[in-house]
Amino acid sequence: MASADLLEDLSCSICLNIFTDPVTLRCGHNFCHVCIDGVLDKPEASGGYSCPQCREAFQERPELKKNITLCNIAEKMSPAKAPQEPAGPHCSYCIHGLVPASKSCLHCEAFLCADHLRIHSKSPENILLDPNTSMEKRKCSAHKELLKYFCIKDAACICVSCSLVGEHRGHHVDMLEDAAKKKKTHLLKGLEDLKSKSVEIEKKVTELQEKWEKLQKKSSDMKQRFHVTFGEIRSLVDSLETEVLAEISQLEQRASKSVSDLFQQLEEKKEELSGKIDHIQELCHVNDPLTVLQDPQTSRGDFNDLKLNINLEISRNPVDANGLDVQPITGKLQTLAIILDDLKFGICLGPSELFLNKTQTCNCINVSDDQKSVSPRFGFSYTRYEPCNQPAIHNLVISTRSFSSGTHYWDIDFGGVQSIGVCYPAMGVQNATIQNKETWWLTKHSEYDGTLDRNAYFSVKHDRLTSRLPFQISKSKYRLYLDYEAGQISFYELCTPIRHLHTFTTKFTKPLHAAFYDFNGTFRMG
Repeated sequence: MASADLLEDLSCSICLNIFTDPVTLRCGHNFCHVCIDGVLDKPEASGGYSCPQCREAFQERPELKKNITLCNIAEKMSPAKAPQEPAGPHCSYCIHGLVPASKSCLHCEAFLCADHLRIHSKSPENILLDPNTSMEKRKCSAHKELLKYFCIKDAACICVSCSLVGEHRGHHVDMLEDAAKKKKTHLLKGLEDLKSKSVEIEKKVTELQEKWEKLQKKSSDMKQRFHVTFGEIRSLVDSLETEVLAEISQLEQRASKSVSDLFQQLEEKKEELSGKIDHIQELCHVNDPLTVLQDPQTSRGDFNDLKLNINLEISRNPVDANGLDVQPITGKLQTLAIILDDLKFGICLGPSELFLNKTQTCNCINVSDDQKSVSPRFGFSYTRYEPCNQPAIHNLVISTRSFSSGTHYWDIDFGGVQSIGVCYPAMGVQNATIQNKETWWLTKHSEYDGTLDRNAYFSVKHDRLTSRLPFQISKSKYRLYLDYEAGQISFYELCTPIRHLHTFTTKFTKPLHAAFYDFNGTFRMG
C-alpha cells in the first residue's frame, strides 16, 4: 500500500485526485491534462497566464508536456488499489496525510482542518466559509480576483480591479462587510415591519375566526329556532286542519239529520197524496152525483192546503250545498291567517338596538344618561297643553338611530307612554303636531275611575286620520314591527297567541326613527 506522502505527490492540486494523463508546466508543476486545460482556457485580465500552484506568470499560453514517468506511476496507483480517501476538500497544511477540511479561508485561499483552524489568524479579512463553497463564485469573473467591494450604484459585488480600471470605476463603493451590515440593518427593519404585519394578520385571522365561530353558532341557533318554529306551525296547522275537518263533519251531520227528517216528512206526504189520488180516481168513476158531491174528503174541492203544507215543510228544512253555515270554518281559517301574518316579524333575529335622542326633546322631560329611559323633569306638569317654552312637540322623544332598510322590531310596555310609532327625521322637535304625513302611531286611550281603566281602547293615527281598534286593552307588552322595503309598520299584542292589531302600508321615502309620545310616567326601553 502506498504511503500518504506518496499519494499527496501523485495528486493533482486542482482536482485533488490521482493524476490522470499528467502534464508538466515550465515551472515544473504537474496537473491532470483536463484540469490544467480548463484553467488555461480562461486567461487572466491582463491577457497572461499563471501556474495555479506557484503563480509563475507566462505571457503566452504555456506548452503542456506529458510527464511519462509520473503517468506510469499514476496508472499503477489505480483507484481500486488506492486507499479510501476522506471525502471532500483536504486541509492545505496537513502535509502528512489527507485530512478533511472543516473550513476554507477566502483570504488565504486555503482549506483548514480543525487543528489548523484553531491557530489560523482571526483577522477580519480572513473570511471563513464552508469548505465545499466554490471559490470561483467568490472571485470576479472578469479579473479572477476576490470580490471585496460592493458598488452602490450598480448593487454589484466587485473586485479591486473593477473599482480601479473596470466598468465600476469612479462609482461609490463600500467594503463587503460594511455593505452587508447596512443591508442587515435594512433587513432587520424590514423584518420588524413584517413581524408587525404578521401580528396584525394573525390578529385579523383570530378576529375572523371568532366571527366565523359566532356566525356558525348564530346559524346553528337560527336553524334550531326555525326548526322549532316550523314544528310549532306544522303542529298548529295540523291541529287546525283537524278542527276544520271535524267542524265540516259536524255541519254535514247536522245537515244530514235535517235532510233525513225532511225525507221522512216528504214520504209521509207522498203516501197521503197517493191515497188522495186513489180516492179521487175512484170517486171520478162513481155515477151517483149525490155520493160525489157529499164526499167528506173532497167537500171543499181545493187542493191548495196540501200544496201549502208541503211548501212549509221544505222552507223549514232548506237543503242547499251553498247554504252550509261556514262561519265557524271561516273563524278557524282566520286563525291560520294570523299565524302566517305573525310569522313575518319572527324572522327578525332580535329586537333592534335603540337609544333615545337627548337633544331633540322639550325641556319638560329628562332622558337618562344611558339614553334608554325617559322620566318627568321636576317642576313641570305633564299635561299635553301646558307650554314648555320650546318650539317642540310636548313629550316627544325619537331614537338616535334611523332605519332605511331591512326589518326591525321593538317590544314596548305601555305603562309609561301613551303613543308609540315611527316618524321621518324632519319630525324632530321643530314640528308642531304629531298628526301629519310623516308619522304613524298606535295610541292608548283610557278613562279612569280611580283604580281601573274604564272604556280603554287603542287607536291608530296617520295624516290627521284616527281609527279606533276593536280590541280590549290588556296588560301585555306590544311589538312595533318595521319592514322598510315592504313599506309596512305593524303593531302586535304579545299575548298568547300573538294578536295582530294593525298594519300601515305605504312607500317610505326617507329614513325612519322610532318615536314615543306623551309620557305619563317613567318609560324605559327593553
